[in-house]
Amino acid sequence: MSRPTREVSGPYAPPVPARELTAVSADGARLHVEVHGAVDDPAAPAVVLAHGWTCSTAFWAAQIRELAADHRVIVYDQRGHGRSPASPACSTDGLADDLEAVLAATLAPGEKAVLVGHSMGGMTLIAASERAGFRAHAAAVLLCSTGSSRLVAESLLLPMRAGRPRTWLTKQILGSRAPLGPVTPLARRILKYGTMGPGSAPAMVEACARIVHACPRQVRYSWSKVLDLLDLDHAVRELRVPTEVVVGTADRLTPAVHARSLVAALPHCVGSTELPGIGHMTPIEAPDLVTTRIRALVATYAVIKEGV
Repeated sequence: MSRPTREVSGPYAPPVPARELTAVSADGARLHVEVHGAVDDPAAPAVVLAHGWTCSTAFWAAQIRELAADHRVIVYDQRGHGRSPASPACSTDGLADDLEAVLAATLAPGEKAVLVGHSMGGMTLIAASERAGFRAHAAAVLLCSTGSSRLVAESLLLPMRAGRPRTWLTKQILGSRAPLGPVTPLARRILKYGTMGPGSAPAMVEACARIVHACPRQVRYSWSKVLDLLDLDHAVRELRVPTEVVVGTADRLTPAVHARSLVAALPHCVGSTELPGIGHMTPIEAPDLVTTRIRALVATYAVIKEGV
């Protein structure tokens, strides 16, 4: 697959990785993985970034650029997204399997990293919370714009009163098989309304649109069914590492009610931030804030590899 964006310069252009590799998941699914930054510096702390539904490694461009100077930054494409081939197996167990495979392929035995997940990437971290591979490698977690259940019922995509009609219509929109087509002015307006805050800069909207529109429609549809039925409330209570939560107040897809539920259920919540006027795409809409929170978690909880 080609890199899913046409951006060639600026903060949202995908940086060139220092290393690329393929991680193989439990069911044989192959995952495209990139390692950026200080790959040869044993003292450089590791950060692992997991993107959300319809996105790709390109989504983390701003964080990669800021962290790569003194961190080892690991990003990967969820199965079917970006450069990872599609798989007929789409499930939260699959997401957890894939994360474990990436951690095993990129981190030394027992090496700890700060793990960051946005939207479905956050759900990935929650789904893996009970896994041995996750617990062996997670120093701390940052959950951005995510939830653990009732995603469709709580969505604010449609300006309607909560209830069965809104839930049904939202399900039809999010689970549509229709192709997104080229990135046009109308497409940018629709994407901005649904996923970003009203003050989002045009460059941010353009970057998100190019990434989202590159996701194959069958992949988008298949994962929408997983998100529709998502129920990871039990797994939140098993996420025992220090965890911070970030959400935008203008998030229509995973509104702040989800973040508040996570904060209430997490065994070791170390912080919660609600960003005024920011929508669902927090790492792109508030890149400095998200990067600052990652750095703070690294400074407080990261463990350098043994022998350093």
